[in-house]
Amino acid sequence: MSLHHIPVVVVSYNTPDLLLGLLASFRRYYSNPVHVVDGSDPEPLTRIKAVVVEFDDVVLHALEYNIHHGPGMAWAIQNLPLSGPVLFLDSDVVILREGFLEALYTELGPADYGAGGVNHVNQEGFNIEYSYGAIPCLQPPCMLCNIEVMRQWPLPVKHGSPMIAPMRALQRAGKSRLLRPVEWALNDITMGTKKVYIDHIGQGTSAATGGYHLEEWMAEVQARRSREATQPAPTGFNPDLLAMIPVGTTRILEIGCSTGALAFAYKAMHPECSYHGVEIDDHAAAIARRYCDQVSVLDMDSLPESYFSVWSDRDCWLFGDVLEHLRDPWRVLSHIYKVMPPGSCIVASVPNAQHWSLQAKLSVGDFRYTDGGLFDRTHLRWFTRVTLLEMFIQAGFRIDSAVSRIFNEPQREQVLPAIRAMAQSMGGDPEQAANDALALQYVVRAVRP
Repeated sequence: MSLHHIPVVVVSYNTPDLLLGLLASFRRYYSNPVHVVDGSDPEPLTRIKAVVVEFDDVVLHALEYNIHHGPGMAWAIQNLPLSGPVLFLDSDVVILREGFLEALYTELGPADYGAGGVNHVNQEGFNIEYSYGAIPCLQPPCMLCNIEVMRQWPLPVKHGSPMIAPMRALQRAGKSRLLRPVEWALNDITMGTKKVYIDHIGQGTSAATGGYHLEEWMAEVQARRSREATQPAPTGFNPDLLAMIPVGTTRILEIGCSTGALAFAYKAMHPECSYHGVEIDDHAAAIARRYCDQVSVLDMDSLPESYFSVWSDRDCWLFGDVLEHLRDPWRVLSHIYKVMPPGSCIVASVPNAQHWSLQAKLSVGDFRYTDGGLFDRTHLRWFTRVTLLEMFIQAGFRIDSAVSRIFNEPQREQVLPAIRAMAQSMGGDPEQAANDALALQYVVRAVRP
């Protein structure tokens, strides 16, 4: 790509004068196409439209609501026809002289995430001095990024440090080396320094619009700190289900998230993950909201097929002992398959209807429901190893991995010989029947080809 064909993305909010300063100074040296993602109110938007028409090859994307900086960049990454290197500039940047784009372009390798000013932040995104565990963070006022690499990682978020989600993910994956620190870029976006190529008007948007409008984010940070200081960590999740989630998963939807114990465990290791929950119980959902990014109170059996497209961006669906509670799990899996991107997966744990204890009780007519466990009175569907795998395969999935959850149950040794004999009398494999009677649960990972 020619350097002068590199597209530019600017997120704007209620600051027509700042946008004019950026575009006028940029056009003094560069003719690159510019996309302005704008969330302004009606009156400033009228003035912004007047600014944009003064310049060739500048496209205004007027969203007409305050999308904020991080989600604005994410919107551009997801919705604009961008490829190759993309330059991101804050609307309160002024270009002082030619050469900054060339300097960034020289630093950016084809497999890199981005080049620009890099400082260090903590897990919550607050600037800190370098220390062990500090997160290298690419600063968005002026950064040149490979858009295809950006799409492989979590997107920028609504946050005082909008790049925190992808930066945390890069650090946890040991990939911070994909950032190319540029000394002058960090210098030029820092207040009180002698500028080299650009000037970042410190807090320019904040001064023009009366603040960063991130009060809810700060309230969330403070509330989370308070909760973590006073509440014990939730427990009760299935560790084998947690272990089956693929490495690098960043967009999870857990059906039947209960009070959020699994979400807490996963996000403790992967805080950058976008973790959504679905729960049918209002009280459990209210607790789960402490640990999930979003929780919806829904009955999966009652959802129309069209609703499933809402979750088409999820790369992993979790069902922790849920499928057996659905009236029609076959229908639900079929609808999920249609909206899932290729390579995404379902991870599910399901009780084993072939467990030795169930067979033993059936042999004497002692099938009595209980308030939990294998004989839970709320179970509507029953699966063996064979029928569980068949259900996923018939829905179009490929079985990627399966684990039997077997526990220490000495009393089964009295029953297994009878199970072997029964299987043999039916023309089956007695050893396979005995093995299939050991698992209390199965945990399966099914991939959409």
